[in-house]
Amino acid sequence: MSTPSLSLPGGIWTLGDLTVTRFGYGAMQLAGPWVMGPPADRDGALAVLRAAVDLGITHIDTSDAYGPRVTNELIREALHPYPESLHIVTKVGGTRDEQGGWPPARRPEDLRSQVHDNLKSLGLDVLDVVDLRLGNAEGPQPGSLAEAFETLVELQQQGLIRHLGVSNATEEQVTEAQGIAPIVCVQNLYNLAHRHDDELIDRLAADGVAYVPFFPLGGFTPLQSSALSAVAARLEATPVSVALAWLLRRSPNILLIPGTSSTAHLRENIVGAGLSLSPEDLTELDDISR
Repeated sequence: MSTPSLSLPGGIWTLGDLTVTRFGYGAMQLAGPWVMGPPADRDGALAVLRAAVDLGITHIDTSDAYGPRVTNELIREALHPYPESLHIVTKVGGTRDEQGGWPPARRPEDLRSQVHDNLKSLGLDVLDVVDLRLGNAEGPQPGSLAEAFETLVELQQQGLIRHLGVSNATEEQVTEAQGIAPIVCVQNLYNLAHRHDDELIDRLAADGVAYVPFFPLGGFTPLQSSALSAVAARLEATPVSVALAWLLRRSPNILLIPGTSSTAHLRENIVGAGLSLSPEDLTELDDISR
């Protein structure tokens, strides 16, 4: 791989014994529409993955459910054999149906199968980090994660997983997981307009646990805010850039995984996340969620 041509904002973080760049890449958007089927531009998707690594990104987020299997197979084709510095985080606990839904699949036999599917599609003998996805498409749902999480702990003890995390989880489920085994990350919905996890982020920072916001830019419904647009206009930047820069400054344990299927947008996201925000900018942005 070539020498990085951009300086990645945010510095680094450690997931257990794995060092990753705080600015990472989420592979979800490389699949087809609504995360189903192959990409319209396969060569373009491969180019984005290679560009991410060339630019110095060492944290890629994926799941065998994306496509399904599409993003993992693209990652393998583009990047295998993987650089030693690259760490891939995947998720289990859900699958896809023919209608494009995301039905839960968290029985022990489901999880074992999904871990082995991820190993096969990524071409790995051990997965760096596996997040247990909880809840459903509507968000986190209350309930014990013990049986499912203990299944992943067993697979970790067998040497198939290095580190564990949880996704789409309530604060109570995060606490329950930590009582069973160490976790290195929590991946939940969070952005400028959706800040229900503020207290959890601060607690995890004190514990040395990463918080990874999914849909950092709003997801399928992009963030829209007059205050965000005003700050962006004042800085002569895009709202996307400002939203990413705010997240990096919100807490040092926040890791970004914005997704894109465009190499140009990848570069724009990296540059944008390095924006300098003044105390006045931060105050104005903080008011959005209120």
